[in-house]
Amino acid sequence: MVLLHGLGDDGRDWGGVHAAFAATYRVYALDLRGHGRSSHPGRYSFELMRDDVIGFLATVGIDRCVLIGHSMGGIVAVLLAETAPHLVTHLILADMTAPRSGGLKRPPLQPPDEPTPFDFAAVNAIRAQINDPDPAWWDDMKAISTPTLIIGGARSVIPQHLLAETAERMPDATLVTIDAGHHVHHDEPAEFIAAVDAFLAVRVVR
Repeated sequence: MVLLHGLGDDGRDWGGVHAAFAATYRVYALDLRGHGRSSHPGRYSFELMRDDVIGFLATVGIDRCVLIGHSMGGIVAVLLAETAPHLVTHLILADMTAPRSGGLKRPPLQPPDEPTPFDFAAVNAIRAQINDPDPAWWDDMKAISTPTLIIGGARSVIPQHLLAETAERMPDATLVTIDAGHHVHHDEPAEFIAAVDAFLAVRVVR
């Protein structure tokens, strides 16, 4: 199981659910480029992050995995499932879908006065892609045949109708909504774990 965090976070963001998943799976909570202990190369995009994850899987020798992504990490997960579906047995998107033009507005931010634990250059690079995404990201979701679970937060800043439209668009997707904000795995970790466990149990993945 590979966990991909959101913008400005790192692998520690999954601390509230990591142990529960590790009881069944070998779990890798990655730090995406520009975040945590990964390098800060100054070049950031969803495609580069996707390629980094694919490179990680090859280096570690992981042929197939359950892939879970939250927010930014969810978009990375979608692109990986579109590009290399043979690597993903099950796809789980935590309160995120592939952006499409006009769907999510993320204006650029001014750098903070204090240093951040992540490379702030990544923030506006990623936000710019969310504002003006490649149309193929959304279009190609209809071809993702990987069993997919979408977990939405009822009180999230992400418009939940986008998640519902995603579930309808994908060939094999299930939408579950939790009474939580955007960080569903933080706000309601027990419900998040239960939703993931139920989805994977039905699919009999080991």
